[in-house]
Amino acid sequence: MKKLALGSCGLLLLPILFIGAAVGVLGGTGVSLGQGTAVQVAGIPPEYLALFQAAGARYDVPWAVLAGIGKVECDDGQDPDPSCTQEGAVNSAGAGGPMQFLASTWASYAVDGNGDGRLDRWNPADAIFTAARYLRASGAPKEIERAIFAYNHSSAYVAEVLRWAATYEREAQPLLAPASGVAEGALSFALAQIGVPYLWGGESRAGYDCSGLVQAAYRSVGIAIPRTSEEQFDSAPHLPPATPLAPGDLVFFGPSPTDATHVGMVVRPGEMVDAPHPGTDVRTESFPTTVGAAWGEDEYLGATRPAGR
Repeated sequence: MKKLALGSCGLLLLPILFIGAAVGVLGGTGVSLGQGTAVQVAGIPPEYLALFQAAGARYDVPWAVLAGIGKVECDDGQDPDPSCTQEGAVNSAGAGGPMQFLASTWASYAVDGNGDGRLDRWNPADAIFTAARYLRASGAPKEIERAIFAYNHSSAYVAEVLRWAATYEREAQPLLAPASGVAEGALSFALAQIGVPYLWGGESRAGYDCSGLVQAAYRSVGIAIPRTSEEQFDSAPHLPPATPLAPGDLVFFGPSPTDATHVGMVVRPGEMVDAPHPGTDVRTESFPTTVGAAWGEDEYLGATRPAGR
């Protein structure tokens, strides 16, 4: 079912049982329609999983369904087919990008998921947020089967997506500590900036530096934190080294405990979203969780939990 043409005929008014006979009611799949806390799932690249969750939260679409579509279309970004990852490449049906959009559907629903001012169907953030918007416009979350059918007019496709969605929900492992609503909002904002270029002193979608990104993320949920990484590190109590890190916590790095030169936001223990350095984009990357451990030429200095979250 991979990379079939999708969404090319607009929304269809179909009998309510058109898919039910093929795949059963949604409740039988084990897929939850609610948005839970951040999770990790074997087989889904962390950066894709973070985007599935952020886009799902924004459009009230189950993240596991987005991941299921991503799996069927392009193996959640891991399919080597050029139409999945190569800018401008399309398959025999004319679909391209990790969520395999036709140009016509893209023109109607495209979302700038990473805020870089471009609408690029080969960009994972743009593609995943657009898929969530399209599903929402097609009836999700209340009519999730109908929405998936609108994405690709095949009952077998719907069944395959729901099978993967149920598997992902069943195998999802919750993080060690849940995110509060405020932290989840800040993290969703930060993840939505993936792909935005690094800009020294930047604090908007034109570009971010590391501290500008986390400041903007917390400002989006009404919490003010200082501007620089050193000020951010000094402004809040440091978490005891044994404290499990939670989504939205801030982690700091530098040459010494008195010189915090870099900050990131925890996605899950050992993974953060950050604006690394000139010449890169906002992205997720791994970090050590033991205070004093080396991180490149710097060391991990510790973490804070912004007040109010």
